[in-house]
Amino acid sequence: MKITAVKCALLGNSPVVRVVTDEGIDGYGQIESYKPFAKAFVPYFAEFVLGQDPTNVESVMLTIRRRGGNKPWGSVVSAIEMALWDIAGKAAGLPVHKLLGGKVRDRVRVYNGGVRVPRKGNDPQDFADLMAHLKTVPEGFTLIKQAIGYHDPMAGEIPGYSYAEVRTGAPHPNRGLLTERGLEHTVECVAAMKEVLGDSIGLALDCGPGWTVTDAIRFAQRMEQFNVVWLEDLLTGDFVPWTDPSAYRDLTTATSTPIHTGEQLYLRHNFRDLIETRAVDVIGPDPADVGGIAELKWITEYADLHGVSMAPHGVYDGLIGLGALVQVCATLPDNFIAFEYPVAEHAWWYDIVEGWPRTIVRDGHIEVGDRPGLGVTLIPEEARRYLAEEDRHFFD
Repeated sequence: MKITAVKCALLGNSPVVRVVTDEGIDGYGQIESYKPFAKAFVPYFAEFVLGQDPTNVESVMLTIRRRGGNKPWGSVVSAIEMALWDIAGKAAGLPVHKLLGGKVRDRVRVYNGGVRVPRKGNDPQDFADLMAHLKTVPEGFTLIKQAIGYHDPMAGEIPGYSYAEVRTGAPHPNRGLLTERGLEHTVECVAAMKEVLGDSIGLALDCGPGWTVTDAIRFAQRMEQFNVVWLEDLLTGDFVPWTDPSAYRDLTTATSTPIHTGEQLYLRHNFRDLIETRAVDVIGPDPADVGGIAELKWITEYADLHGVSMAPHGVYDGLIGLGALVQVCATLPDNFIAFEYPVAEHAWWYDIVEGWPRTIVRDGHIEVGDRPGLGVTLIPEEARRYLAEEDRHFFD
């Protein structure tokens, strides 16, 4: 079997990669829905994989892996990797989890980072009202992640929240020392959410990046009373093109509150210091950024050896990315906590794929299926309706 083409089309804002072979088997990978620009980079990588056997996944990846980079520049490499596993599974008539060593769980826990309604404001009661609603969503999530601090609009909307000048522009632009009032307000919002959630639903907090180490330590120590599941990306993360393991270790060793980072990192190499020094308690690579699903599995196994937990990012990975997440997370060791449930960008996405049941999430979990490949694939005759004219040959 040989790769004859690597194509990319936008479905909504999501770049979808299709790897085509000479035996009529194709595979799909999906790039996060806020990266439509990534489509332009697919031809660059495609030229290196043409003519190769897609079922030799690692061999193909060796030709392109070193050409990626931290978020967002590893996304094309990651999508191609997903598509290769999709082909390998379809060719073997097996789900990808069988090719990765087999599943160790029949259902996979997911956490809610994207099933949302607008929050009315930035007061503690507004956060409490949001949690009250999220407790009732039909997915029955057992773990909810909520943006707060510099990861939330509150940082730029509450007067006197920090000593830094307020910036606008790209997401999460603010950073700097919090005022005492800013810190207290953030703690009060967490207290209000925990009052609603109690101990039956876990609360994780997406906090930054942008906190100073001293503020991060103060906040993490204040969070100990609430038993939050983790504090995410306080110092760096989410499009920050570096990490600082020594600063994270200062934070982690100063508190019993679990500290989490890693969604922006590409490849195992950039997790080595975080894991080996136990600079954080939880890592959260995104398979659509880290280099694919086998890379995520390798990182998880290595983290498990060092007592570091795994909670993959994935809120924008879409319904094909969801398939990749389920397949790999079914195979992970017991340091796996949950992965972030991707939400489709448009409702019509559920009409253009096959492989998912009508109700995907039940009681906060997704059942692991046995369909070949990633377990989900596009329906060409349905998806064509949403292709732009320039992508009309995507399924040819």
